[in-house]
Amino acid sequence: MAKEFTLHNRIGFKVTRLARIMESRLEKQLSDHGITRLQWCVLRGVGLEGVTTPSLLADYICIARPAVSRLLKTMEEQGLLERNGISDDKRFTEVALTELGQAKLKACHVLVREMNHHFAGKLDKDVYDLVMTAIDKLTEGEDVQLTRL
Repeated sequence: MAKEFTLHNRIGFKVTRLARIMESRLEKQLSDHGITRLQWCVLRGVGLEGVTTPSLLADYICIARPAVSRLLKTMEEQGLLERNGISDDKRFTEVALTELGQAKLKACHVLVREMNHHFAGKLDKDVYDLVMTAIDKLTEGEDVQLTRL
């Protein structure tokens, strides 16, 4: 069969393999702190980027709202965040990090930054910019609700 039709030369395989390599590495580092990748995304969104409602977090992380609700419940049970109703209306919830959540954010931020530098550092700036543009182009218009990231 022609080389361009082999599994290892397909964009889906290459992108998935890279994602799994990065995912595995990050999950290992975060597990040392007792959190998952999705929990890291919530900690970052709330603590560093001011994303404080479940709906906005779902959009921020690019996963479905029910998945975010389950994630927030687990994180609240672990003492990483608090959910508070706005104006006594249970339909509107605002999320805030606890002291433990802030500590996990601070500790894990260094790990995530190091991992990103590791992979980005393999590319020169022009290639990095090209890859980021290509990824944005490939995901453009793909409005799929994921249950996990």
